[in-house]
Amino acid sequence: MRTTDRIRIRAPVERVFAAAADVERWPEILAHYRWVKVLERRPERALVEMAAWRPFGAVNYPTWWVSEMWTDASAPAVHYRHVQGITTGMDVVWTIQRRQDETEVTIVHDWTGPRWPLIGALAASWVIGPVFVHGIASRTLAGIAKHVETAVRR
Repeated sequence: MRTTDRIRIRAPVERVFAAAADVERWPEILAHYRWVKVLERRPERALVEMAAWRPFGAVNYPTWWVSEMWTDASAPAVHYRHVQGITTGMDVVWTIQRRQDETEVTIVHDWTGPRWPLIGALAASWVIGPVFVHGIASRTLAGIAKHVETAVRR
């Protein structure tokens, strides 16, 4: 399963990268994030627990996962490897690039699916990826865009 979400943001690359990497602040700026906790900090990586809502009309479905996270300011990029939760084994890369007077952010999620006999790959491709992963990632990008564009206008 691979999902790709992309947005263009009217803000400098550095500001967008800072907001993307500052996951502990996400619950303050992204309404669908329930919490983000840094469980362990290492020199080049962190272990982060994240929980978000995936809205379905008036009903919010809770999601949860733990990821190893690292950043590359020279790229710039933010990387995750999911290590706990239904999405264990998922690799995620945020790439942040200048495009004329905007910044383009692309999130790619790669995953073979849950370890469920017979239906794991199908569940990932038909439900988990397009409904949950894309649903949360698209909201995250829109929220980051709103946050940094508002800060730029001030």
